[in-house]
Formats: sequence, C-alpha cells, structure tokens
Amino acid sequence: MNLSQNDQALETIEEAENIVINAISETMDLYGVTPSTGQLYATMYFKEEMTLDEMRDELGMSKPSMSTGVRKLQEIEMVKKVFQRGSRKHNYIAEKDFFHSFISYFCQMWDREANTNMAAIRQAQILLNEVIKDSSVSSIIREDAEKKARLLEDSKKYYRWLKRLVKSIRSGEIYEFLPKDPPETN
Repeated sequence: MNLSQNDQALETIEEAENIVINAISETMDLYGVTPSTGQLYATMYFKEEMTLDEMRDELGMSKPSMSTGVRKLQEIEMVKKVFQRGSRKHNYIAEKDFFHSFISYFCQMWDREANTNMAAIRQAQILLNEVIKDSSVSSIIREDAEKKARLLEDSKKYYRWLKRLVKSIRSGEIYEFLPKDPPETN
C-alpha cells in the first residue's frame, strides 16, 4: 500500500517531533525533573494546550503521575494553567520560550544557593570569631579558625558574583554582552 504525499509528510513531521521530544526529555534532568516529566513537557511543547486527560491519552501515564509532573513543571515555570471559559477541566500550556525557562529555573536555583550558603557563612564566621577572640585557646587552634575564616571570606566573592549574575539575567542586561540571537560569523 502506497502512502500519499500528505501521509508521508505527516509521518515525517511526527518523526521530527519525536526526535526533539526524546532529546528534550533526555536533558530535562538539568531542571530537576524525571524523564517521564521531561517527556510530558516535550510533548506539550508541540501542542497548543492540553488537559490532564489528553496528556494521559497521549503518553499512557496515570492521572496522578500526570498531575505530579504538571505540578513540578508549574513550579519551575515551564507549564502554565490557562483558563478555558465553560470548561471544568484544567488546560495547560508549555512555556515555549527556552530563555524564560532557563532564567526562571536557574536563577531560582542560583539565588537559593547564594542565600543558603551566605547565611551559613555568616553563622560559621560568628562561631569562628568567638574562637579567634578567645585568648584561652591555643595558637594552633586559633590559626586554624583564622585560616577557615579567611577561606569563608574568600568564598563570599563567588556568592556575590552569583547574585550579580542572577540580577543581570533577570534584568536582561546580560543580553548586552551575550545577545540571544547574534549575527552568525563565518
């Protein structure tokens, strides 16, 4: 049986989509999601919007798995719930702007890293300073505390830099130095 040109074209389009869906789902671990959730996002990427039932039918996953995956994707701003007038079912749409996904996820993670570690450094420095100021402590122990205090002070440079990086990404300033779509050079 010979397929018509249109049928062949549709198969080729589906093959192209599957190549991209597989690649996206394979790399979604960078965003802290499971391969099945990555598959869900990648499938949604090619759709206008989908309900949980449509996702389940398309991927053959359970509704609780779909719901958990969609919730995770909403947390990292890769999927949004959209209002559908007259419908009781929730519709979802995938974020198609990869720049937005990158900014949202990685800036959130970098902020968390910087804030968590700077708070820990401040607490540790208070404790180390107590040891450094304690005249009853041996010089070897005091020197160890001073060495660790200097190490922590030096590490603050990275976290301050990371905060500036996040700020420049969120403000769009980074695109002055690293344009989204620069002219290609030969």
